[in-house]
Amino acid sequence: MNLYSIRMRAALGGPHEQGGKHISGGEQIAAFHEIQDRVSYLLRKALEHDRGNPDFLQLTIDLIVEPVQMLSPLSVYTHTVNQVEEGRNLARGILRDLGLKEIVIDKGFKWMEITNEVRGAILVDAITGDRIDQQGLKGVRATRLDWKVGEFEKWCYAQQLQPNIRLKEALALATKISHYEGVVAELCWSDDPNYVIGYVSSKILGYHRITKMKEHGDENGGRVIFVNPDVRVNDYIQFLEKTPILLKMGEYE
Repeated sequence: MNLYSIRMRAALGGPHEQGGKHISGGEQIAAFHEIQDRVSYLLRKALEHDRGNPDFLQLTIDLIVEPVQMLSPLSVYTHTVNQVEEGRNLARGILRDLGLKEIVIDKGFKWMEITNEVRGAILVDAITGDRIDQQGLKGVRATRLDWKVGEFEKWCYAQQLQPNIRLKEALALATKISHYEGVVAELCWSDDPNYVIGYVSSKILGYHRITKMKEHGDENGGRVIFVNPDVRVNDYIQFLEKTPILLKMGEYE
């Protein structure tokens, strides 16, 4: 069965690369007969976003010709906090548990302060804390990812969780990002002003949801990915942007 990659991006003030403000983005992988429903969902997501009404919206649909990798979702842990400082300190603790030095963690949080200006993720050296992707304001986009049909609902049932579209999308992203050899951790929170949950994820420790990583009304958000210095950055970017993956319960590589 043929599968298609469906990608959406929306901005206000023109295209992103011409300085437009990012409004929304989304990823789906679908069979041909599912495309219309998936596109409708992505259009609603773009046109009903809390960040504003876009004046630029782009949908791209490509036939997937590369082999699709099946991955198991990261284990999920939720940490309930009441204050931003508490949430960020918790995130720092998880990053320390993964072996990152305090100066690198500090730099990672500093990079998060400018991620709203960058369209994708920022790749950071896990030893120095320096940015290494050389992608400028474009950043690095993880694309061509989704859950196999029906698997997210099965996974939620097994985990005794209510199905949640934000968790579905974020966990697919985090699982792909962390799967590559040499990736230490990802630090992320949303640019949606009304969504304050963020996370730290890694292949070793799993996906740690933290219920408050910013204040309500704050439109700043993005992701920083810490990678070991021996990672071939261009190969990793190629994996994130081009290799299709689907999440499914079970053990996969």
